[in-house]
Amino acid sequence: MCYSLDEDLRVMQVAIDEAKRSMSEGGIPIGAALVRDGVIIAKGHNRRVQDNDPLMHAEIDCIRNGGRIGRYGDTVLYSTLMPCYLCAGAVVQFGIPKVVVGESVNFAGAEAFLREKGIAVVNLCLDELIQMMTEYITAHPDIWNEDIGTL
Repeated sequence: MCYSLDEDLRVMQVAIDEAKRSMSEGGIPIGAALVRDGVIIAKGHNRRVQDNDPLMHAEIDCIRNGGRIGRYGDTVLYSTLMPCYLCAGAVVQFGIPKVVVGESVNFAGAEAFLREKGIAVVNLCLDELIQMMTEYITAHPDIWNEDIGTL
């Protein structure tokens, strides 16, 4: 099977829409989507601020929204930002073999951990997402630092 950047960009747009939804709700603009056989089976966004829940990161919200799907070995998780260790742990726990990321300039996250665990990581390095997170972090450093645990 040939690699399809067009497919990654199509699905990443769903995650971007989720990130924008979070921002419109007053939350951190991070979104995620879970795909099986090219079909989006779940999506979610960071809801930590909205739900007053420190664990409700975009990837966790997405996986939770997918419900009990039985197996994850044939899925791909898309996230607008490199997953943190919490979310990377969920990827490893559920056996998701591949993560496609929108950017890691603003947050290096747990890329090395994911790779050490045999997870394929594709970083699209999208300027739109780099700018969105840079602007959010600049405008809300207190919320950003709380979310990534650097207070």
